[in-house]
Amino acid sequence: MQKFALMLAGLGIAAATVPAAAIAAPAPAFAQAGWQNVNARQARLETRIDQGIRSGAITRREATRLRNDFRALSRLEAQYRRSRPGLTLNERRDLDRRVDALSARIRVQKHDNQHRGRRW
Repeated sequence: MQKFALMLAGLGIAAATVPAAAIAAPAPAFAQAGWQNVNARQARLETRIDQGIRSGAITRREATRLRNDFRALSRLEAQYRRSRPGLTLNERRDLDRRVDALSARIRVQKHDNQHRGRRW
């Protein structure tokens, strides 16, 4: 009987500490501010392009266009950062809009049912 009572007490303590640990866990950096770093977003875009090429969902021509757009976006970001005050809020918003547009184009190209090297 004592073993059962000790086990129940141990489970009660464990159940009480799990929600407290979940509350204390820090949120990811991008979720705290509601904004994700431009470099992190660009890295995700590049990964999505690579994944689309590997899976065959993005053709070689589509990948070339997407990569050219990606490089142009990277050059624009570098230009904004080199400018006198650095990366301003308006420039950051412009980059965000452009990254969103490129992300949408990647999504469309990955799901447009043009498969590289596959014949149906």
